[in-house]
Amino acid sequence: MELQRTLLKQTIVINRIITIFYFEFANNYVFPGERHDFWEFLYVDKGEVEVTTDTERHLLKQGTIIFHKPNEFHSFYAYGGSAPNIIVMTFDCLSIAMKHFENQIISLQDGERNLLAEMIKEGMDAFSFPFQHPLNRKESAPVGCEQMIKIYLEMFLIRLLRKDHSVKQEEALSYPAREKSDDQTIRDIMHYMEDHLNMKVSLAEMSESLHLAKTKLKELFKKKTGTTIMAYFSNLKINRAKVLIREDSKNFTEISGMLGFSSVHHFSKAFKKTTGTSPSEYAKSVKARSRIS
Repeated sequence: MELQRTLLKQTIVINRIITIFYFEFANNYVFPGERHDFWEFLYVDKGEVEVTTDTERHLLKQGTIIFHKPNEFHSFYAYGGSAPNIIVMTFDCLSIAMKHFENQIISLQDGERNLLAEMIKEGMDAFSFPFQHPLNRKESAPVGCEQMIKIYLEMFLIRLLRKDHSVKQEEALSYPAREKSDDQTIRDIMHYMEDHLNMKVSLAEMSESLHLAKTKLKELFKKKTGTTIMAYFSNLKINRAKVLIREDSKNFTEISGMLGFSSVHHFSKAFKKTTGTSPSEYAKSVKARSRIS
Protein backbone atom coordinates (compact mmCIF):
# COMPACT_ATOMS: atom_id res chain seq x y z
CA MET A 1 0.00 0.00 0.00
CA GLU A 2 1.35 3.43 -0.98
CA LEU A 3 1.30 5.81 2.00
CA GLN A 4 1.13 9.54 1.52
CA ARG A 5 4.30 11.38 2.46
CA THR A 6 4.23 14.73 4.23
CA LEU A 7 6.75 17.20 2.89
CA LEU A 8 8.07 19.06 5.92
CA LYS A 9 7.91 22.85 5.87
CA GLN A 10 11.28 24.51 6.35
CA THR A 11 11.26 28.04 7.72
CA ILE A 12 15.00 28.66 7.49
CA VAL A 13 17.40 26.65 5.32
CA ILE A 14 21.17 27.15 5.32
CA ASN A 15 23.46 25.10 3.11
CA ARG A 16 26.54 27.31 2.85
CA ILE A 17 28.63 29.19 5.38
CA ILE A 18 31.41 31.56 4.43
CA THR A 19 33.24 32.22 7.71
CA ILE A 20 33.22 31.35 11.39
CA PHE A 21 35.43 33.38 13.70
CA TYR A 22 36.07 33.62 17.43
CA PHE A 23 38.16 36.74 18.04
CA GLU A 24 39.90 37.98 21.18
CA PHE A 25 40.68 41.64 20.54
CA ALA A 26 42.81 44.25 22.29
CA ASN A 27 41.06 47.18 23.97
CA ASN A 28 42.03 49.52 21.11
CA TYR A 29 40.87 47.30 18.24
CA VAL A 30 39.14 48.98 15.29
CA PHE A 31 37.57 47.14 12.35
CA PRO A 32 37.26 49.71 9.53
CA GLY A 33 34.29 48.04 7.91
CA GLU A 34 33.05 46.11 4.89
CA ARG A 35 29.95 45.15 2.94
CA HIS A 36 29.21 41.82 1.25
CA ASP A 37 26.36 39.95 -0.42
CA PHE A 38 25.62 37.48 2.41
CA TRP A 39 24.29 37.50 5.97
CA GLU A 40 26.47 38.13 9.01
CA PHE A 41 25.93 38.13 12.74
CA LEU A 42 28.25 39.51 15.40
CA TYR A 43 27.89 38.32 18.99
CA VAL A 44 29.64 39.97 21.94
CA ASP A 45 30.82 37.19 24.24
CA LYS A 46 32.75 39.54 26.54
CA GLY A 47 33.29 43.29 26.76
CA GLU A 48 31.54 45.94 24.66
CA VAL A 49 31.77 47.12 21.04
CA GLU A 50 30.28 50.01 19.12
CA VAL A 51 28.90 48.99 15.73
CA THR A 52 28.24 51.38 12.85
CA THR A 53 25.99 50.46 9.90
CA ASP A 54 24.81 52.37 6.83
CA THR A 55 22.28 54.33 8.87
CA GLU A 56 22.83 53.79 12.60
CA ARG A 57 25.28 53.34 15.44
CA HIS A 58 24.79 50.77 18.21
CA LEU A 59 26.52 49.97 21.50
CA LEU A 60 26.57 46.19 21.98
CA LYS A 61 27.13 44.87 25.48
CA GLN A 62 28.09 41.36 26.55
CA GLY A 63 25.43 38.81 25.58
CA THR A 64 23.97 40.74 22.62
CA ILE A 65 23.99 39.92 18.93
CA ILE A 66 23.50 42.08 15.83
CA PHE A 67 22.57 40.89 12.32
CA HIS A 68 23.79 42.54 9.13
CA LYS A 69 21.72 41.92 6.01
CA PRO A 70 23.42 41.38 2.62
CA ASN A 71 25.13 44.49 1.19
CA GLU A 72 24.81 46.46 4.44
CA PHE A 73 27.98 48.33 5.42
CA HIS A 74 29.18 47.57 8.98
CA SER A 75 32.21 48.39 11.12
CA PHE A 76 32.97 48.20 14.84
CA TYR A 77 35.53 49.05 17.49
CA ALA A 78 36.28 48.01 21.08
CA TYR A 79 34.34 50.36 23.36
CA GLY A 80 35.10 51.90 26.73
CA GLY A 81 38.56 50.39 27.17
CA SER A 82 37.24 46.82 27.23
CA ALA A 83 39.04 44.00 25.39
CA PRO A 84 36.13 42.22 23.69
CA ASN A 85 35.65 38.59 22.70
CA ILE A 86 33.57 38.38 19.52
CA ILE A 87 31.88 35.59 17.56
CA VAL A 88 31.27 36.37 13.88
CA MET A 89 29.55 34.05 11.43
CA THR A 90 28.65 34.67 7.79
CA PHE A 91 26.39 32.53 5.64
CA ASP A 92 24.10 32.41 2.61
CA CYS A 93 20.36 32.16 3.26
CA LEU A 94 17.52 32.92 0.83
CA SER A 95 14.70 32.02 3.23
CA ILE A 96 12.03 34.73 3.44
CA ALA A 97 11.99 34.45 7.25
CA MET A 98 15.48 35.98 7.38
CA LYS A 99 13.91 39.37 6.68
CA HIS A 100 12.92 39.32 10.35
CA PHE A 101 16.60 39.74 11.33
CA GLU A 102 17.24 42.92 9.34
CA ASN A 103 18.61 45.61 11.70
CA GLN A 104 17.98 43.35 14.71
CA ILE A 105 19.86 43.54 18.00
CA ILE A 106 18.91 40.75 20.42
CA SER A 107 19.95 39.78 23.95
CA LEU A 108 20.56 36.04 24.06
CA GLN A 109 19.27 33.71 26.77
CA ASP A 110 21.09 30.64 28.11
CA GLY A 111 19.57 28.24 25.55
CA GLU A 112 20.58 30.43 22.62
CA ARG A 113 24.09 30.95 23.97
CA ASN A 114 24.41 27.18 24.36
CA LEU A 115 23.48 26.67 20.69
CA LEU A 116 26.07 29.27 19.70
CA ALA A 117 28.69 27.46 21.80
CA GLU A 118 27.80 24.15 20.15
CA MET A 119 28.22 25.76 16.70
CA ILE A 120 31.71 26.94 17.62
CA LYS A 121 32.59 23.54 19.10
CA GLU A 122 31.45 21.68 15.95
CA GLY A 123 33.27 24.27 13.84
CA MET A 124 36.51 23.59 15.72
CA ASP A 125 36.00 19.87 15.14
CA ALA A 126 35.28 20.34 11.42
CA PHE A 127 37.81 23.03 10.45
CA SER A 128 41.34 24.10 11.38
CA PHE A 129 41.42 26.48 14.34
CA PRO A 130 42.07 29.41 14.53
CA PHE A 131 39.47 29.64 11.76
CA GLN A 132 40.65 30.91 8.37
CA HIS A 133 38.99 31.99 5.15
CA PRO A 134 38.36 29.90 3.22
CA LEU A 135 37.66 27.35 5.94
CA ASN A 136 40.18 24.51 5.95
CA ARG A 137 38.57 21.09 6.50
CA LYS A 138 40.20 18.69 8.96
CA GLU A 139 40.83 15.20 7.62
CA SER A 140 40.18 13.80 11.10
CA ALA A 141 36.84 15.62 11.55
CA PRO A 142 34.14 13.61 13.36
CA VAL A 143 31.37 12.28 11.15
CA GLY A 144 28.56 14.74 10.49
CA CYS A 145 30.10 17.79 12.20
CA GLU A 146 29.48 20.12 9.23
CA GLN A 147 25.84 19.05 9.19
CA MET A 148 25.69 19.68 12.94
CA ILE A 149 26.83 23.28 12.31
CA LYS A 150 23.94 23.69 9.86
CA ILE A 151 21.45 22.12 12.29
CA TYR A 152 22.59 24.23 15.25
CA LEU A 153 22.56 27.42 13.16
CA GLU A 154 19.05 26.75 11.85
CA MET A 155 17.86 25.90 15.38
CA PHE A 156 19.49 29.07 16.69
CA LEU A 157 17.78 31.29 14.12
CA ILE A 158 14.39 29.60 14.52
CA ARG A 159 14.63 29.96 18.29
CA LEU A 160 15.26 33.70 17.87
CA LEU A 161 12.30 33.91 15.49
CA ARG A 162 10.10 32.25 18.11
CA LYS A 163 11.09 34.83 20.72
CA ASP A 164 9.03 37.37 18.82
CA HIS A 165 6.10 35.02 18.32
CA SER A 166 5.13 34.68 21.97
CA VAL A 167 6.20 31.09 22.63
CA LYS A 168 8.33 31.82 25.67
CA GLN A 169 5.63 30.59 28.03
CA GLU A 170 5.17 27.40 26.02
CA GLU A 171 8.93 26.76 26.09
CA ALA A 172 9.09 27.32 29.83
CA LEU A 173 6.34 24.78 30.50
CA SER A 174 8.30 22.08 28.70
CA TYR A 175 11.06 21.98 31.35
CA PRO A 176 10.58 20.01 34.57
CA ALA A 177 10.90 21.98 37.79
CA ARG A 178 13.89 19.84 38.84
CA GLU A 179 15.74 20.77 35.67
CA LYS A 180 15.15 24.46 36.35
CA SER A 181 16.44 24.04 39.90
CA ASP A 182 19.60 22.29 38.67
CA ASP A 183 20.20 25.00 36.07
CA GLN A 184 19.90 27.67 38.77
CA THR A 185 22.40 25.76 40.92
CA ILE A 186 24.88 25.72 38.03
CA ARG A 187 24.43 29.47 37.59
CA ASP A 188 25.03 29.95 41.33
CA ILE A 189 28.25 27.92 41.11
CA MET A 190 29.46 29.93 38.11
CA HIS A 191 28.61 33.25 39.78
CA TYR A 192 30.48 32.15 42.90
CA MET A 193 33.59 31.41 40.83
CA GLU A 194 33.32 34.72 38.97
CA ASP A 195 33.10 36.56 42.31
CA HIS A 196 36.18 34.76 43.68
CA LEU A 197 38.60 35.00 40.75
CA ASN A 198 41.05 36.83 43.01
CA MET A 199 41.28 33.86 45.37
CA LYS A 200 42.41 30.26 45.50
CA VAL A 201 39.15 28.47 46.30
CA SER A 202 38.78 24.80 47.25
CA LEU A 203 35.81 22.52 46.60
CA ALA A 204 35.22 22.33 50.34
CA GLU A 205 34.95 26.13 50.63
CA MET A 206 32.64 26.29 47.62
CA SER A 207 30.49 23.49 49.03
CA GLU A 208 30.14 25.25 52.37
CA SER A 209 29.34 28.65 50.85
CA LEU A 210 26.70 27.26 48.47
CA HIS A 211 25.22 24.86 51.06
CA LEU A 212 25.68 21.88 48.76
CA ALA A 213 27.33 18.55 49.46
CA LYS A 214 30.74 18.34 47.78
CA THR A 215 29.81 15.14 45.89
CA LYS A 216 26.54 16.68 44.64
CA LEU A 217 28.44 19.81 43.60
CA LYS A 218 30.99 17.85 41.54
CA GLU A 219 28.53 15.44 39.93
CA LEU A 220 25.94 18.06 38.96
CA PHE A 221 28.51 20.45 37.47
CA LYS A 222 30.19 17.70 35.46
CA LYS A 223 26.82 16.41 34.21
CA LYS A 224 25.61 19.85 33.12
CA THR A 225 28.82 21.33 31.70
CA GLY A 226 30.93 18.33 30.68
CA THR A 227 33.91 19.60 32.68
CA THR A 228 35.05 19.63 36.29
CA ILE A 229 34.54 22.58 38.60
CA MET A 230 38.25 23.22 39.12
CA ALA A 231 39.02 22.97 35.38
CA TYR A 232 36.23 25.49 34.71
CA PHE A 233 37.55 27.79 37.47
CA SER A 234 41.07 27.60 36.07
CA ASN A 235 39.85 28.43 32.55
CA LEU A 236 37.82 31.32 33.97
CA LYS A 237 40.96 32.77 35.54
CA ILE A 238 42.99 32.38 32.35
CA ASN A 239 40.24 33.96 30.23
CA ARG A 240 40.16 36.89 32.64
CA ALA A 241 43.95 37.10 32.40
CA LYS A 242 43.72 37.26 28.59
CA VAL A 243 41.30 40.18 28.85
CA LEU A 244 43.60 42.01 31.28
CA ILE A 245 46.57 41.43 28.96
CA ARG A 246 44.63 42.79 25.99
CA GLU A 247 43.54 45.84 28.00
CA ASP A 248 47.29 46.48 28.54
CA SER A 249 46.85 48.28 31.89
CA LYS A 250 48.53 45.75 34.20
CA ASN A 251 51.83 43.86 34.11
CA PHE A 252 52.02 40.08 34.52
CA THR A 253 52.93 40.27 38.22
CA GLU A 254 49.88 42.45 38.92
CA ILE A 255 47.61 40.16 36.89
CA SER A 256 48.98 37.14 38.73
CA GLY A 257 48.17 38.72 42.10
CA MET A 258 44.70 39.87 40.98
CA LEU A 259 43.79 36.29 40.03
CA GLY A 260 45.01 34.60 43.19
CA PHE A 261 48.14 32.91 41.83
CA SER A 262 50.91 32.33 44.35
CA SER A 263 53.56 33.71 41.98
CA VAL A 264 54.00 35.06 38.47
CA HIS A 265 55.83 31.82 37.62
CA HIS A 266 52.80 29.76 38.68
CA PHE A 267 50.57 32.09 36.65
CA SER A 268 52.75 31.76 33.51
CA LYS A 269 52.81 27.97 33.84
CA ALA A 270 49.00 27.78 34.20
CA PHE A 271 48.52 30.20 31.29
CA LYS A 272 50.72 28.16 28.96
CA LYS A 273 49.09 24.88 30.02
CA THR A 274 45.64 26.25 29.13
CA THR A 275 46.41 28.29 26.00
CA GLY A 276 49.53 26.64 24.61
CA THR A 277 51.38 29.95 24.69
CA SER A 278 53.06 32.06 27.37
CA PRO A 279 51.54 35.37 28.59
CA SER A 280 54.27 37.36 26.81
CA GLU A 281 53.76 35.43 23.54
CA TYR A 282 50.01 36.03 23.81
CA ALA A 283 50.55 39.77 24.39
CA LYS A 284 52.79 39.95 21.30
CA SER A 285 50.18 38.18 19.14
CA VAL A 286 47.48 40.65 20.28
CA LYS A 287 49.70 43.62 19.38
CA ALA A 288 50.45 42.03 16.00
CA ARG A 289 46.72 41.68 15.25
CA SER A 290 46.18 45.34 16.18
CA ARG A 291 48.90 46.44 13.73
CA ILE A 292 47.34 44.36 10.95
CA SER A 293 43.94 45.97 11.49
